[in-house]
Amino acid sequence: MQKRRLGRTDLSIAPLVLGGNVFGWTADEKTSFDLLDRFVGAGLNAIDTADAYSRWVPGNKGGESETIIGKWMKDRGNRDKVVVVTKVGSDMGQGHKDLSAAYIEKAVDASLKRLRTEFIDLYLSHWPDPTTPYEETLGAYEKLLAKGKIRYAGCSNLDAGQLRAALDVASLRGLPRYEVLQPEYNLYDRSSFDGPLRDLCVAEDIGVITYFSLAKGFLSGKYRTEADLGQSERGEDVGSYLNPRGMRILAALDAVSARHSAKQAEVALAWVIARPGVTAPIASATRPSQMDSLIKAVSLKLSADDMAELDKASV
Repeated sequence: MQKRRLGRTDLSIAPLVLGGNVFGWTADEKTSFDLLDRFVGAGLNAIDTADAYSRWVPGNKGGESETIIGKWMKDRGNRDKVVVVTKVGSDMGQGHKDLSAAYIEKAVDASLKRLRTEFIDLYLSHWPDPTTPYEETLGAYEKLLAKGKIRYAGCSNLDAGQLRAALDVASLRGLPRYEVLQPEYNLYDRSSFDGPLRDLCVAEDIGVITYFSLAKGFLSGKYRTEADLGQSERGEDVGSYLNPRGMRILAALDAVSARHSAKQAEVALAWVIARPGVTAPIASATRPSQMDSLIKAVSLKLSADDMAELDKASV
């Protein structure tokens, strides 16, 4: 599996990251283990999670995904073979987003315990926290780096202005900078990354791993009418895509998929993989057949005509 360097870090990852948001939600522990085995067995190596996964599920309190991944790594004895990405800053019961130094110090230890590891490869600020200065957050990461609890720090959900400000603070204060960005990005949701944010990441050599890379499942092609939304627990999140632009994108995916004898999700992921400035998309699976399809996306090479057709449909 050809790997890509994640920005300026020494982390090399396959061009597809496994999303751990479903672990402890729509995938139980046994299913999660099977999916993880299948993923690494295909030569892929990066797993994305967060302390808040899956706190939204009734009866869950957060940390379920990290706990399953930690058990799996311990059972398989393969911690040195995988790149673990997790996040901090979501509301875990404190009532607000929190990137304060005091909170990060506690949260990282909780994540390390659940993951059953001594270090986290990539630790991301999950959301902007307007109440905490960048200097305080980056200073907290500096201490975690010095203690060996994390290898690199990154961020998610920052716009170009926020990322530029964080980079400037790091440079001015001699603090570790955000080396990786995790933005929302897919064929439908392009505007927040394409443009100034992507240009900044390219100019600063910041690694980019995209989330909602399949637009919450819409780009799999299985949601085409209101009646289709009941097919899964995530269906209710897809309704906003059922509009003329969404249908144009699905039609283009159908056409490109037919030419390559591939599934729509595979083409949608291959498009993200081929986009300038993107290191790898994140995608999740709840069944072995879905995982096999995700893996196929890595080796799917789209032509310039394919990319142009998809781009035209998504404007």
